[in-house]
Amino acid sequence: MAGAELIGKEEMKEVQDVLETGILMRYGFDKERRGIYKVRQFEEDFAKYCGAKFALGVTSGSAALKVALTAMDVCPGDEVIVPAFTFLATYESVLEVGAVPVMADIDETLNLDPGDIERKLSPATKAVIPVHMCGSAAHIDRIVEKARSRNLLVLEDNAQGCGASFRGKKLGTFGDMGSFSFDYVKTVTTGEGGMVLTNNRELYLRSEWYHDHGHDHNPSVPRAMEGRTILGFNYRMNELQGALGLAQLRKLDGLIALQKKNKKAVKDALAEVKGVGFRELPDPDGDSATFLCFNLPSEDLRRRYQKALKEAGLDTVCWKDNLWHYVPNWEHFLARSTANSKRFPFESPMNSRPPVYDRKDIPRAEDILGRTLTIGMSVIMPQERIDGIRQAIARAARAL
Repeated sequence: MAGAELIGKEEMKEVQDVLETGILMRYGFDKERRGIYKVRQFEEDFAKYCGAKFALGVTSGSAALKVALTAMDVCPGDEVIVPAFTFLATYESVLEVGAVPVMADIDETLNLDPGDIERKLSPATKAVIPVHMCGSAAHIDRIVEKARSRNLLVLEDNAQGCGASFRGKKLGTFGDMGSFSFDYVKTVTTGEGGMVLTNNRELYLRSEWYHDHGHDHNPSVPRAMEGRTILGFNYRMNELQGALGLAQLRKLDGLIALQKKNKKAVKDALAEVKGVGFRELPDPDGDSATFLCFNLPSEDLRRRYQKALKEAGLDTVCWKDNLWHYVPNWEHFLARSTANSKRFPFESPMNSRPPVYDRKDIPRAEDILGRTLTIGMSVIMPQERIDGIRQAIARAARAL
């Protein structure tokens, strides 16, 4: 549960500051709010923490993806390369801007395979979305290098890797833009909420304008009276979310340290099991340790060990079977069931080729995810729980 486990007096204090002003909206009401601007402060602190120039708070991680793609001018007729293993929102956001997501394979990091980018390119390819799944980096250096060589934009989906890094640099700052989620089960939570990150001022301004109905936010002109250059929509983070985010951000490094300690204890126990291997981590020091992913030599052995672990009292996840994080399991997506009757953008004359989402196109994902099990790491794990997990691992190993 990560940040949700640590909600306490610090979050209550920040929220109380907002409630005492009675101003829940992030813009306007300058006199009434008495200098309290929680979203603005959260954005500034988050940008500083990540080492980025600009941050923009939005309503969700899904909204962050859509706002970023819009700022990057990804349009109908464009294609965006996305890994087969990700949360559904990554694909939905591409559809939301009228573009078509192109499914790509993964590698042993469980993230986008840089080598598959070349195979999935077409003249319509506009951008790549590497997703740092389960709290650890993709080969982001190679992905960015490949994208730059093809003049592709890069949007890092870092919904599950807040606080993680690669070679000392925070994830979400390698591409043109980065996106984060702060929903209830994320490393930092504001209940719902998200963040857009960038070092590009033009992309930041387009994001800022778009997320608030096109308002230019000129401080010298009353709100809604300033000039506007683009149309937009409402994806504004509110002050209560910003207040929660401020308190949670201050706990982030300590939270990750606790998760790393707990993860090591569980990993050490699994390392004693014959045949067990572990997910490749491009930078182990930069892992946020929100998940422990391990694998067996075959899918059949994975099934047997997962069943034995469950009988011993330990639940695990096989992402190949998961209904929300693996493209071949999304029945409504595969049926092209968009919310409009014309199935746009799947069926559009602007598309350069029909989209294909076939398991045969992602052989490594089929193999790796079929053999992999995942245990979610908690922040608060008493010794009794650690001992129970170790016992379950040892007991289940006898079934192999």
